Amino acid sequence: MTTSTVKPILALTMGDPVGVGPEIIVKALADARIYQVCRPLVLGDLPALERARLALDPALKIHLADRPAAGRYEHGTLDLMPGSQLGPRDLGYGRPTPASGKAMVGYILTAIDLALAKKVAGLVTAPISKISMKLSGYDYPGHTELLAEKTKTAEFAMMLAGGEFRVILVTIHCALSEVPQRITREGLVRLFHLAARALDRDFGLNGVPLGVAALNPHASEDGMFGHEEEDIIIPAVKEAQAAGVAVEGPFPADTLFWRHHQGEFAAIICMYHDQGLIPLKLLHFMDGVNVTLGLPIIRTSVDHGTAYNLAGTGKASPDSLKAAIVMAAEMAKRRFAGPAASPSH
Repeated sequence: MTTSTVKPILALTMGDPVGVGPEIIVKALADARIYQVCRPLVLGDLPALERARLALDPALKIHLADRPAAGRYEHGTLDLMPGSQLGPRDLGYGRPTPASGKAMVGYILTAIDLALAKKVAGLVTAPISKISMKLSGYDYPGHTELLAEKTKTAEFAMMLAGGEFRVILVTIHCALSEVPQRITREGLVRLFHLAARALDRDFGLNGVPLGVAALNPHASEDGMFGHEEEDIIIPAVKEAQAAGVAVEGPFPADTLFWRHHQGEFAAIICMYHDQGLIPLKLLHFMDGVNVTLGLPIIRTSVDHGTAYNLAGTGKASPDSLKAAIVMAAEMAKRRFAGPAASPSH
């Protein structure tokens, strides 16, 4: 087998061990199709994974690996690189503690180090909680900011994807009233360049244009409903086009997503959170994937939270995690020829 055909090793971080992470990992890795596209290595807590395995699929076995190259990567075996061994008081479903939060962040930090060292081809992250992060002494809004700091990445963006439907957010978690002030010409131009590079490198979409959603109804209709299009968005699009970026718009959002669904655009640049997430979740509520663009490493994630109310019930769906694993494997196949996909250590 040549290095170009070796399936990539992907680090699957457990997320919050008292959330649904352990359960969706067991459910996802019970599917033999996952092993057809990658070699999944779980980074997480042994007791939490064992509890989920016994409850959901006792026929599965757990194999402990001290490094990525030591995994067996056979369907029927969960390869675990243990980052913690929490006791019962720290594994109460839906009840994070400082110890569980510290362990949760530890899985991510280890995975980042492995990816930067090219021991794994990328990260697939199960859900974490801000509460757990703060309990453990880490003050980050979420995965993305932690990943950006630890990889020394200044420019990054969030993309949500379901199949060929992709939305990239200009602003993320802020009040709707703050959105117009947060949109700048310079920021949009940087985002257009970043998105075009990422979609070319990791998705093979070179030359397929980005579609830009207008902020205001009817793209402001010549200034009748606002001036952000004329003053900020159109100049940014023209500047990026002059630099060779395939980007078009701004277009009224009420028709743009339909055009993207027909295959006209590589992705839609959305001005605010719900503008992009409503159509994405309408079409891909169960199998949406969160992708961080701009990092030097591959990172995909489930598009849902820790679901504390479902933890321990066995009812959480693994569909988003499966989609995130498959997407990361496809990205790795495009990005790497061999060394990162076939670690030698």
